[in-house]
Amino acid sequence: MLNTVCPESLRIAGTLTDSIVDGPGIRYVIFTQGCPHHCPGCHNPQTHDPKGGRDADVEEILQQIAANPLSAGVTFSGGEPFLQAEALIPVARRVKALGKNLTIYTGDLYEQLTKSEKPGVRELLSLADLLVDGPFLLAERDLTLPYRGSSNQRVIDLAKTRETGTVVLYKSEYEDL
Repeated sequence: MLNTVCPESLRIAGTLTDSIVDGPGIRYVIFTQGCPHHCPGCHNPQTHDPKGGRDADVEEILQQIAANPLSAGVTFSGGEPFLQAEALIPVARRVKALGKNLTIYTGDLYEQLTKSEKPGVRELLSLADLLVDGPFLLAERDLTLPYRGSSNQRVIDLAKTRETGTVVLYKSEYEDL
């Protein structure tokens, strides 16, 4: 058990223990509840209502994450994770303490998040390794793209982006096969 304070309230739609489509490697996915984007054709429309879903047992979730030695990382999806940025920060810290990487999906753009004044947004962003940004656009839907649903969305390598000061897109080791 890690000794970092966890949020008192995290609203989620659910979790997946072994996803291979929500970021690189085998991943534990937390689907947050609540989304202001309401993208037509959204894959998770049940996550839009902020009053839907359920309160998460964060300790139980963290125990499940820690118990899977094959898991490469954790993904915060949605809904819109940045609506609950403050509640997700302690979870993200514990995920990182477990040696796992963190991917976050958002309907916002990276550039918007870096300028956000909303509590916790920039701190949560600073803990992530990959960011899939931009709204899902049904007209640009492309099921062949790794980790995203439409061609306008970007998979951003945040470590390289921070290092260079400019957005660097993530390239999977399998993209050239």
